[in-house]
Amino acid sequence: MIKVGIVGCSGYTAIEAIRLLLRHPHAQIVAATSRQADGSTLCDMHPQLTGRLELVVEDLSPEQLAERCDVAFCCLPHAASAPIVSRILEGDCKVIDLSADYRLSTPALYEQWYGEKHPDPGRLGQTPYGIPELFLEQIRGANLVANPGCYPSSAILPLSPLIQHNLIETQGIVVDSKSGASGAGRTPKLGNLYAEVNESFSAYAVGTHRHQPEIIDIVQRFTGTLPGLVFTPHLVPMDRGILSTIYVRPREHVTANQIRECLSGFYAGTQGFVRIVSHLPTTKHVAMTNYCDITVRENDGWIILISVLDNLVKGASGAAVQCMNVLFDRDQGEGLKA
Repeated sequence: MIKVGIVGCSGYTAIEAIRLLLRHPHAQIVAATSRQADGSTLCDMHPQLTGRLELVVEDLSPEQLAERCDVAFCCLPHAASAPIVSRILEGDCKVIDLSADYRLSTPALYEQWYGEKHPDPGRLGQTPYGIPELFLEQIRGANLVANPGCYPSSAILPLSPLIQHNLIETQGIVVDSKSGASGAGRTPKLGNLYAEVNESFSAYAVGTHRHQPEIIDIVQRFTGTLPGLVFTPHLVPMDRGILSTIYVRPREHVTANQIRECLSGFYAGTQGFVRIVSHLPTTKHVAMTNYCDITVRENDGWIILISVLDNLVKGASGAAVQCMNVLFDRDQGEGLKA
């Protein structure tokens, strides 16, 4: 049995990880930590767990957590995560970090986009990125995995095979993405209040969103080619889900059918969580699942890729469980294909 600890158990990614792990046949949640631990239980913090997981929330040190667990899901914000992660790793405990702290390749890139020096710079560029469909061998045997961002997953999955096989132009890519409100986390913010979000549709962080360099960096890491793209996120009045519409130019004489066949062939050899579909996918098709559905269309010399996933599952905690399964040599679908 894999003994799991949840670090920072109050947020959406934490409760989603707990939901998935409770149905995992070979995992047991043995610790849940919070800096606001006051003797309450996970059920007090997340009432939907009533009768399912009676576990006291503790303020454990990283060393205490490492002694108790085989793997820790670190659900803390960026910059707060890395100092904790580095101390957990000193014990005999693996870590899947759901923050952005270990995703980027260089300290300079992190400092440019996050506005502060990295707390643990030596591990940047050395930590596998948590998309097993692309980085399976790097994840196997690792002690630390950088769980992917939600928006980036929806763009990296369709773009990477096409750039690797030289089927599309690598410059002038447009990634137009929409997300539900849970993508902003559980901490109250003015722009995420019901009265602000309901009956509205807005772009935000235009040209400044931190997921743009993540998409570029990871696509380059996988393909060896630096893509040129713009990324614009939008907030839509729904709880969960991401839909990304990606506009690319095909190479000369490359057809939409060739692109479709490339994606189908590439992901046929993985665990089936990336589905290349003929219909126009919607966020409801993948809600509460670890699937990413992708379709291909063409229009006046453009190839249009539509990619949908659940931002809290394939975009966060589901990917973390999938990576845990790889780390412990389990079937990738355990806990995810109920």
